[in-house]
Amino acid sequence: MGTDGDTLTWWQMAIRAAVVFVAALIIIRLGNRRTFGKNSAFDIVLGIIYGSILSRAITGNSPFWPTLAAALALVLLHRLVALVSFYSNFGFGDFAKGKRSKLADDGKLDHDAMESQKITGEDLREAMRESGSEGKLEDMQAPYLERSGKISSIMKSGKS
Repeated sequence: MGTDGDTLTWWQMAIRAAVVFVAALIIIRLGNRRTFGKNSAFDIVLGIIYGSILSRAITGNSPFWPTLAAALALVLLHRLVALVSFYSNFGFGDFAKGKRSKLADDGKLDHDAMESQKITGEDLREAMRESGSEGKLEDMQAPYLERSGKISSIMKSGKS
């Protein structure tokens, strides 16, 4: 399995792909459920780099076992950063995972916050429709742009 990419046959690459697939599943399971379950910038970066590293193991562009070790190290680093973020009291979680942004207060849209986050009124209406609400923007008590990039909202009492 240590053959260079230039001399790999089709069946060697197929075997490497199968081994990398199983190894990737095991490595992801060593992480946690959140590792690839959400779409924060933190998680997207991991997904891109992880895929890039594993592709090198399949194609033979890098040594096989050290490449799998690098993939494992990356997932464990992700878990460590998530752990530090969880226990951090100094804003590390906001840096690593982002921070939610309040887009309105008591039904009054915060146009400065919306502009800084590039959120339009139509984006807010779309979020309301996705949540099943048929209300007006004024019915939103407190909409937020969440760390994942989704818009959530607390509606005023009696509004849906």
